[in-house]
Amino acid sequence: MEILLTPPFAFLAYIPLVLIIVGVGRLLAGPEKPTDLKESIYASGEEASTKPAAPGYRPFFLIALFFAILHLGMLVIGTGTFSVDAVPFLLGMILALVALLLG
Repeated sequence: MEILLTPPFAFLAYIPLVLIIVGVGRLLAGPEKPTDLKESIYASGEEASTKPAAPGYRPFFLIALFFAILHLGMLVIGTGTFSVDAVPFLLGMILALVALLLG
């Protein structure tokens, strides 16, 4: 019975189940009737903007890198014992976060 708990067997068992659920969902949805209104951009009744909403991915990457340094640094420090050997690593992590925040 332990073979039922192995990930490859569970994956192969869930594929038909998911396909059945998708098929039932398509039957319940009914036929598709495309119109121009359904394909237009919805902006709360306002005219759609022609310029991009965000200037780029730079702000996202700064935040992602900040949390990556913070979480991975705390994971490394938290898995070991806090001793004098961890202080340079902690100071380096603080320096990296400050440098990231200041740009």
